[in-house]
Amino acid sequence: MNLLASLRYLVALDEHKHFGRAALACHITQPALSNALRALEQEFGTTIINRGRVYVGLTPEGERVLATAQRMMHERELLQQDLRSVASKPVGNIVIGAVPTAVPIAARFAAMLQAKHPGIMPTVLSMTSDEIENGLEKLSLDLGLGYTDRLQAKTLRLRSLAQYTEHYFLVRKSAKSNLGNLLKIGSKTSWKQAGTLPLCLLTPDMHNRTIVDAAFAEAGVTVQTIIETNSLLTLAVSVVAGEVCSILPGAMLDTVRGYAELEALALEGPWVATPIGFMMPQSLRTSHTQQAAIELAQDEAWLKHAAQHSGLLDSQSGS
Repeated sequence: MNLLASLRYLVALDEHKHFGRAALACHITQPALSNALRALEQEFGTTIINRGRVYVGLTPEGERVLATAQRMMHERELLQQDLRSVASKPVGNIVIGAVPTAVPIAARFAAMLQAKHPGIMPTVLSMTSDEIENGLEKLSLDLGLGYTDRLQAKTLRLRSLAQYTEHYFLVRKSAKSNLGNLLKIGSKTSWKQAGTLPLCLLTPDMHNRTIVDAAFAEAGVTVQTIIETNSLLTLAVSVVAGEVCSILPGAMLDTVRGYAELEALALEGPWVATPIGFMMPQSLRTSHTQQAAIELAQDEAWLKHAAQHSGLLDSQSGS
């Protein structure tokens, strides 16, 4: 039995929650994966997987084996990077999970990281806050870009690097003709006024929707949405294509910046500012690629760039 390969199959099974999809991800047949996992159980003398007609989950003993497998896969990746890299020329992959509202900033970060270090291949994934936090704890992600205020509330063992502050804007069709070819920058408006408009918002399971709902509640208004989605792109397109309005964070305004028929208005009353930052595990040593990313995330020029692109209207909004 190849112990390292069997542990990798276990990690894949936990990620995909399905024997067939895990086998496909590992480029082996499903019987081969099942046989390897049974051999792993024989090796440790305990049942690791709760089996039914479909994958049910791991036993308590299986969870302990999984935690060790995740650490071993992490150390294996670090070793491979160490052998291929030196500190000044990192080589390897880095996986970055970002909440949907932060994906444009994560994409800019990945592009700048790759330009600075051509040996690094970033992968940027759009994920929910829960998925990012679980991915960091299970070491399937190297970095997460999301809502750092959740860390203290959930007592997560993650450290963070502040990046920028997320502000919110009402985006709607402009009532006046715009002679330019870009999104019009309108005056401020209130959450209470925005709540009277036909709105397309994110689904209630999204953390950004929680923030938006809290702002509406503080303004004393109950919102009845006419469209809901888990896609920020759908929010933007629905405003362009229909007669609805939406609430977008500053980082997403670039997706509609080329539509001259739209306008964006900074929302106040209350003024909402949400901290966004990179998150990573606290205790594990970092790879050359992770260290390069951390250094970029702390670079003053990058932080200025992130601030500029996280709020198209920052210079005209808030206090």
